[in-house]
Amino acid sequence: MPPTDWSIDGLLEDTQKLLKSYVKDVVKTYGNKLEGIILYGSAVRGEFLPGLSNLNVLLILPSYDLSVLKQYDSLHKRWGKERVVVPLFLTTADLKSASAAFPLEYQDILDCHRLLWGQDPFVGLKVDARYLAAEVVQGLRGNLLRLRQRLVEGRSTEEAIAILLPLSITALLPVLRGLQRLLHRPVVAQGEPLLNDIESHLGIDLSGLRDTLALKRGHISPGQKEIPRLMDRYLESLSRLVTTAEARLT
Repeated sequence: MPPTDWSIDGLLEDTQKLLKSYVKDVVKTYGNKLEGIILYGSAVRGEFLPGLSNLNVLLILPSYDLSVLKQYDSLHKRWGKERVVVPLFLTTADLKSASAAFPLEYQDILDCHRLLWGQDPFVGLKVDARYLAAEVVQGLRGNLLRLRQRLVEGRSTEEAIAILLPLSITALLPVLRGLQRLLHRPVVAQGEPLLNDIESHLGIDLSGLRDTLALKRGHISPGQKEIPRLMDRYLESLSRLVTTAEARLT
């Protein structure tokens, strides 16, 4: 596939041009060592927010020894400034063998990704979901525990809360898609419909999560007095979700 012979629906033209320049740089850097470049995350799900969202990529290489990884140094120096995060480096063998260890992440990418260059290693891939329930429970509980810890580290200031809430909800959404799979629900890619479906199916109030998603997307701007209240509502909703999901899955 030529480095620029594609278009992604819903992604701004400027962002697509940036991605195409990135692909050319990666192909130039790795040459015939490179097997594929995969885009995943919000840019593929139609939820990319220019200036706020990261561009998530996966590079397929035959190996990833130190010399291969060091080749990316100059790319990161340039493209990290454009919100292209350090990619996942995988071999095709890794993808097949590690999917059992990380079924949540691999299934999420498998369901929603875009080939930018080379061969798509996800074609025909079957993700081993034996440990999906354990990973989902761990993801839910771990999110809550880390949030409490980071709140204390940030002294629970309004500034810390405004940073932590979007980070927490961003990490939570793929876990909720995993929960949908376990509940035998149709998997919803986008955040608000996803939260609505989980809320309706489990019969619990997740308004704190929805309000935090609105904050992340810039739809609401709580003041200094309201942002701690939003954190309280978020913690309440997240705790309720964790308890209910654990009861259903364990």
